[in-house]
Amino acid sequence: MAATKEKDKKGTKGGNKPAGKAAGGKSGGGKSSGGARGGERKQLLPTEHAGLELPVPAPRIREYYNKTVRSRLTSQFSFANPHQVPTLQKIVINVGVGEAIKNSKVLDVVVDELALITGQRPTRRKAKKSIANFGQREGQEIGATVTLRGPRMWEFFDRLVNIAIPRIRDFRGLNTRAFDGRGNFTMGVKEQVIFPEISYDLVDQIHGMDITFVTSTNKDDQALALLRELGMPFRGEEKPVIVRA
Repeated sequence: MAATKEKDKKGTKGGNKPAGKAAGGKSGGGKSSGGARGGERKQLLPTEHAGLELPVPAPRIREYYNKTVRSRLTSQFSFANPHQVPTLQKIVINVGVGEAIKNSKVLDVVVDELALITGQRPTRRKAKKSIANFGQREGQEIGATVTLRGPRMWEFFDRLVNIAIPRIRDFRGLNTRAFDGRGNFTMGVKEQVIFPEISYDLVDQIHGMDITFVTSTNKDDQALALLRELGMPFRGEEKPVIVRA
């Protein structure tokens, strides 16, 4: 009887070891869940679409500008030369990521989200000088920027004005004093989730961005009239211009 009890004790001790391995297997499964989340984020990046081989249609905002806006601006400011009519030259989106100093993976997420929003690969920006108080070193990547021109610029402008801006909480219009005196307008966005390309469930951290509209004129009143005719809702207006193209 004593020998059988000793065997039973050994059997129970040996039986506890597989349980420990099983627990270890559960912890390994927890790590794989994080990898799955990263895989979901990678799936958001644009790969291919159904109309890849079809011809790209012209941006409707550009057609609206050529057919309607140019004639209105010409009559409003009495331009004698058609080349004097202001137009959009480029749109610059800039995001500063201060937390990238301690965690470089935060910048990788911001770059992926900017690529989704703009349809163009962002450029990583580096620090120009070292700041000891912030722990910043010269040459360290601390932000990302995208410069849009041509059809991508007009398409982004269309989505921003007609889809993204109406989704801003407590929106009361854009500030008309945000011009730099040279015909360029800059607006700030506090949350990137206003863009429909960003899935709220996969967002790890909320960040903002600065969007600058560079025009061909150096006068703020002409640039304001251009952006107003293109449908941008400025503060103080009873009803913004509705683009129908």
